[in-house]
Amino acid sequence: MHVLFVTTSCNSLAPGHPTGLWLEELAAPYIAVTGAGVHVTVASPAGGAVPIDPDTEPDEKERETWAPALRALASSETLSSVQGRTFDGLFLPGCHGPMVDLLENAVLHALVARLDEAAKPIAAVCHGPAGLVRATRADGRPFLQGRRATGFTNTEERLAGLHGVVPFLLEDAMKAAGADFHSALLPSLSHVERDGNLLTGRNPRSSAALAEQLVDALVRR
Repeated sequence: MHVLFVTTSCNSLAPGHPTGLWLEELAAPYIAVTGAGVHVTVASPAGGAVPIDPDTEPDEKERETWAPALRALASSETLSSVQGRTFDGLFLPGCHGPMVDLLENAVLHALVARLDEAAKPIAAVCHGPAGLVRATRADGRPFLQGRRATGFTNTEERLAGLHGVVPFLLEDAMKAAGADFHSALLPSLSHVERDGNLLTGRNPRSSAALAEQLVDALVRR
């Protein structure tokens, strides 16, 4: 069993607004998936060390708990180098970087279409679904069209103070792509949606719950 984790390579959302990977969103699923005996490959558009959002720098305890994930993030493979390999699932962690370098990534979109056609799990959390907004199914239909999903909401973006900084609002973009968008009643609460082989989490607090769903989807295939 082998899952591909695709992260951003982007370290800046706008001048004065550094970004990168939101560490918990990769680390918690990485530990859960590898703990279930599933092999993980981490890839990014540029390869190499994955930028981590400064707001998510780990403390000493997290460095110890997440050590295997941190080692993987130190040397990701390029997305183009893994496009011909066979994977049993795909996971897209978030933070704002994916809005910049995964939205229009043709290599990622080809992988999404291939895995979706095989009904393999495709998961994304927080801003990770940005990589699915412009993706299509094998028959050319929008990937998110008619699928129940969630992601970082407009309200949460306003609360983060980045409503006017981001290139687009993820909730609006997912709805425009045809997603049946849902979220918890209150902002910042964990919320996960599972629709067939699509698994999505709303925000960083959804990382652990999404990881459980991803492991379940992989093990029960």
